[in-house]
Amino acid sequence: MSFSKFLESRRGDCVALVRELKKRFEYVSVLGSDVKALSVRVNKQTSAISDGSDVDCGFVVKLWTGGTFLEYSLDDVTGDKEELAAKIEGALALPEGLEDRQISACPLSDEPLERSFRRLNDLDKFGEEDILKACIKARDMLLAKSENIVNATALVRTLDISKLFVSEHRMLDQNYTWVNGILLVNYREGERMISAREGAASHNLGYVLTSLPLLTDRLADKAAHLVNAKPIEPGEYDVITDPSITGLLAHEAFGHGVEMDMFVKDRAQAKKFIGKQVASPICNMRDGAAATLSVASYYFDDDGVLAHDTQIIKDGILLAGISDLASAAQLGTEPTGNGRRESHKRKAYTRMTNTFFERGMDKLADMIASIKHGYMIFETNNGMEDPKNWQVQCVAEYGREIIDGKLTDNYVAPVVMSGYVPDVLKSISMISDDFFIEGAGSCGKGHKEWVRVSDGGPALKLKVRLG
Repeated sequence: MSFSKFLESRRGDCVALVRELKKRFEYVSVLGSDVKALSVRVNKQTSAISDGSDVDCGFVVKLWTGGTFLEYSLDDVTGDKEELAAKIEGALALPEGLEDRQISACPLSDEPLERSFRRLNDLDKFGEEDILKACIKARDMLLAKSENIVNATALVRTLDISKLFVSEHRMLDQNYTWVNGILLVNYREGERMISAREGAASHNLGYVLTSLPLLTDRLADKAAHLVNAKPIEPGEYDVITDPSITGLLAHEAFGHGVEMDMFVKDRAQAKKFIGKQVASPICNMRDGAAATLSVASYYFDDDGVLAHDTQIIKDGILLAGISDLASAAQLGTEPTGNGRRESHKRKAYTRMTNTFFERGMDKLADMIASIKHGYMIFETNNGMEDPKNWQVQCVAEYGREIIDGKLTDNYVAPVVMSGYVPDVLKSISMISDDFFIEGAGSCGKGHKEWVRVSDGGPALKLKVRLG
């Protein structure tokens, strides 16, 4: 795939609109988005090819008055620029009496930069029929594994993202892709029915299509164990998290909690702990679109700030948060490239990208061997955090009991891990030397504003309450 022809055709219009609006506002930028998304899904009964939920096409204008940020979205930027600028200014006119709501912020930086970014991919090598055939093959392989598999689903979702950013001194454009493949089975034994999943992800479609058939044996075996899983007895245990749960813990414990638009509103406990120990001395945590390659990896954010690799925790010390342009301006810090929108019709917020613990120095086998009795827990289900009171809850799809240093086939499901964030992170005693990260889902800001994020990292050993 290549950069959007539609956005390319509007480059000059964006420049002209910025120039016209600069007559009235201190800072002006235009972000153009053209996101193509494809979803191919098959199960035992049906097959479907459709646009994915991430499809987006349009523009958003961001303005700074010297005391207020304003945004205006529109489908196109063609036409008379003086008339369009007047229309935007009229729509965003502040009512009288709002002087006390003006914010204090540092002058916005608009350093000159002109760059084009491209991530090589292979989406052009495959058509919809190729993807459909691969999904049908994986589905049929799963159904043949066991008569207990009453339904099997294969899903492939592709993203082709082009964005154009124009301000007075900046001209940036980017094109990149991502592909997620997911296998899901419904498995019945007696009166009990469970579901289980496996997945593959890459910026290359060919890799995902090749990987799906290779996951079918593991998925069928997992389902056969999960159908007999027992509830866990609540209590505090020595626990090992697989990379997915490690990523969920990073995301919930020090992801939302260090989004600095929450600092502006005094809604995050982390604001008071910058420079203080919040985790075990062996813990290091990062966030950034440039920190690794996954679904949330881009070249510049929706504020035109280049992608960062931000060290959040170093040797257990909380160093910094993450920010968008507006929150950084209000706090007097440099933006970290975390300004993201659900679409061109939605506001930019500080949002996580790839949030993860760095790898450690321990072998997973040694970590398991060190536990007399505990659990290894697997696969993100969902999580919640209270940034104000620093409580965290992570839900794993299942766990496997560890007895006398051996990982057994005693499965428990589901598993809820909870606690006070510093207590949980300070209990980390071992971190594996391997590392795995991927992203198949989305994260909301509260209950809305969904963006794609990644999960992953090494395995962690910690002491925590399970229930």
